[in-house]
Amino acid sequence: MDILFFLVQIVGATLLLLYAVRMVRTGIERAFGSSFKRVVTRANGAVRSAATGLGLAVVLQSSAAVVLLAAGFAGSGLLSFSSGIATALGADLGSALLIQLLSFETRWLAPTLLALGAGLFLNSSRRGPKQTGRILLGIAFILVSLRFLREAMVPIQQSSFLPSVAAYLDNDHLTAFVIGAGLAFVMHSSVAVVLMCVTLVAIDAIPLPAGVALVLGANLGSALIPVWLSRSLDPSARRIPLANLLLRGVGAVVALWAVNGFALIAPIAHVGAAQALIVVHVAFNSALLVWLPFGRLLERPFVWLFPEEVDEPIEAVSAHRSVLTSSALDTPNLANSSLKREILRMLHLVEDMVKPVMDLYESGNKQQARLLMLQDKHVNLALDGIRQFMAQLPQESMNDEERQLAHALVEYAICVESAGDTVVKRLIPRALQKAEEGVDFSIEGHRELLAMHEKVVANVALAANVLISSDLESARLLLEEKVEMTQMERASRKRHLRRLGAGGATSFGSSNIHLETLAAYKEMNSQIASVAYPILHRGGQLLETRLIERPERSHSGRGKGG
Repeated sequence: MDILFFLVQIVGATLLLLYAVRMVRTGIERAFGSSFKRVVTRANGAVRSAATGLGLAVVLQSSAAVVLLAAGFAGSGLLSFSSGIATALGADLGSALLIQLLSFETRWLAPTLLALGAGLFLNSSRRGPKQTGRILLGIAFILVSLRFLREAMVPIQQSSFLPSVAAYLDNDHLTAFVIGAGLAFVMHSSVAVVLMCVTLVAIDAIPLPAGVALVLGANLGSALIPVWLSRSLDPSARRIPLANLLLRGVGAVVALWAVNGFALIAPIAHVGAAQALIVVHVAFNSALLVWLPFGRLLERPFVWLFPEEVDEPIEAVSAHRSVLTSSALDTPNLANSSLKREILRMLHLVEDMVKPVMDLYESGNKQQARLLMLQDKHVNLALDGIRQFMAQLPQESMNDEERQLAHALVEYAICVESAGDTVVKRLIPRALQKAEEGVDFSIEGHRELLAMHEKVVANVALAANVLISSDLESARLLLEEKVEMTQMERASRKRHLRRLGAGGATSFGSSNIHLETLAAYKEMNSQIASVAYPILHRGGQLLETRLIERPERSHSGRGKGG
């Protein structure tokens, strides 16, 4: 029974730790997710890319997540291999430094973070403070889970079970290395595994050499995660995770041999077992930075091993072919599913139209503008097809819920088509006007527009997920993003007017284009976010009106008769 209770405590503490790490990452992504692309792809040089990776790993609490981000951007042609591998190596070090930050013993910190985080999360309606509360709660849960882990180990230390396991691992470091790699891969978090190891070493549950072997194995397992998750991506995207696995995995094996063969732990053992383990972890990932100058040399073998796939030239018609079929008309559920698929296709078309808009503002390329405008024709045709499909639906064979869903989908299709019109009729003309008039945005103004553009693109993808899943939480998040966009547009407009008042010549020349672009992004985002309203309404999470209740007329003043 004691063993069963011990296992329940260990599993509970471990799952809380995993949940807490994920909670922090979710809060960061929801608060700053639309800016990650700009942060990662704008870093120039190996050192700056490594610094970017380090910062993102600390923020996201996962080096694997940063490596996947870099892989995705490399697959899209936005990030070179050398910058990507530098970002990955920096992320590995950032993940190690995070362990040091989370290992400090501060008993007052967890309750303080719980109070602050819960207060912000429960009482704030704005996205920023709410997600800040989520992050603080996640960090507090990490500290609480580590305390649970330490407390669970105290009784078992007196039994013969744990000392036997610890003695075995101390005599077989290779097995400990494999266990560490397996735990990190299965748990999808080297941070959680290393924190567990630090806790076990701190209470003398396992000896320091075995802990080092476990931690080095966790480094290998962490490098395996992005390789596994990117296995279906393009070859250009898979090269960075594989190169990171080679450097980190081989380095971990070499470090395991060196630590055991040359007694490298002894000189640092005086700082305490737990701190010595953290030092080894940080030192190992710091040593990997020696590869930063050799990014271009590393690229060659991986390009040879994973060459670009050369497809036969085919006519790109799949994105413009309707998925609506007459065979689905007789089955209401299939008909509504077909409508969702067609609207999803429209969203992808609109997403392809809006993504290059800020590049167009920079280049003023008329040929690119014409190609984007041609895309809008396919969006219009898709809406026409949806209207015709809706007209042919046998309304009498549908129940009220199915009929309401069909009408809501058609209304959203109209909004998506309007979003495409916003790109074609408002954003692209302003981009061409900017080039023709030869005006420039101020540095601050350009940064503000870029942030709004990133948020719109991210919200198109979020709207597609909401459309397919009908998830209430995602729908709420989409409407929170709409409120955030409104606040961003208002704040940018005020800052722009202040720049005009300060006599900024650059802001004056581009004033009309800047303000019209702000308004267009805000309107397009509102059109895209409208998919959330019927979902929240069906879930009972939407008020009928924003107006406060009309106050009763008093018996004095204008309310008084006579």
